Amino acid sequence: MTMRLRDELVRTARRMSELGLSPGMTGNVSVRSPGGLLVTPSGMPYGELTGDDAVEVKPDGAVAPGQRTPTSEWQLHRDLLAARPDVHAIVHTHSLFCTSISCLRRPIPAIHYMVVRAGGDEIPCADYATFGSAQLAVNVVAALAGGDACLMANHGMVALGADLPAALRLAAEVETLASQYWHAAQLGPPHVLGKAELDDARRQFAAYGQRRPRARRSW
Repeated sequence: MTMRLRDELVRTARRMSELGLSPGMTGNVSVRSPGGLLVTPSGMPYGELTGDDAVEVKPDGAVAPGQRTPTSEWQLHRDLLAARPDVHAIVHTHSLFCTSISCLRRPIPAIHYMVVRAGGDEIPCADYATFGSAQLAVNVVAALAGGDACLMANHGMVALGADLPAALRLAAEVETLASQYWHAAQLGPPHVLGKAELDDARRQFAAYGQRRPRARRSW
């Protein structure tokens, strides 16, 4: 199972890079594992990664000898997974529009109903702290207490998911929201949807998508 998770982690990191969500070697990805969590290594091009490069970090922060050096943000991933038992995967990006808005230290308001896919009425912006620091982990955990995505002031964004594909999809959706917000703001203050409108969207999403068909009876 662990090798499958390692391979899936690397595929997700590569796809994150291919989508342009994390230029260069920025950003990182994690997933729960039987031993704690698996994270991407520090300072390695995503296109060169293999499953063996994934790093398993124990809940106490220990890394077994012989493994790569984990991402500098490992503590952020560990603390988020500890605070959110409903979450099994995390994608952290430095995507263009999310990062640009994070430099303004403002949230992404509900300029589009898709904001509810992140669990709240806006995409909040976590307070600034140095990358890789314990304080950054504290700030992001606080910002994600009521949702599944947030900006990180002057840094980037974080998306949570029940699995790696879900976390990556949300990261891409939030980047699209950030782009829409940025473009709309060039023409004036965008209209922000109200609570009732967002609640209507949530009800619509509750019945959205495919449902597994009932098994046919054989007579």
